[in-house]
Amino acid sequence: MTKVFSTPLHKYLIKLPEAILDYPFGPEAAVYKIEGKVFAIAVESRINLKCDPVHAQELRAVFSEVTPGYHMNKKHWNTLDLTGDLPKSEIHRQIDHSYDLIVKKLPKATKQRLRILYERLAWLK
Repeated sequence: MTKVFSTPLHKYLIKLPEAILDYPFGPEAAVYKIEGKVFAIAVESRINLKCDPVHAQELRAVFSEVTPGYHMNKKHWNTLDLTGDLPKSEIHRQIDHSYDLIVKKLPKATKQRLRILYERLAWLK
């Protein structure tokens, strides 16, 4: 299995409320989910993140490390090259954006439970 457990990226991803780590595509692809829905896939020095389509285009225009999602829907996913100069704060912001997009689409009862349990998700309706 890939040794992702001690990386700062893993620690950031797994601390998100109810996030779990899975390996449905094999040991080389660390897949992060909430309620069974994927919000991040980390492979080697890249991470795939869900993104609003308009914002995805903006990010690709601004950051050379951000490209259309590798092996993903190019409209809704971006791949971040983690070997470049992309600031850690920007990586975290994009992870949060991906996570929030997935959480926003969860069933109402699930969102209500998450909102009650986690201050970070107080914005959920």
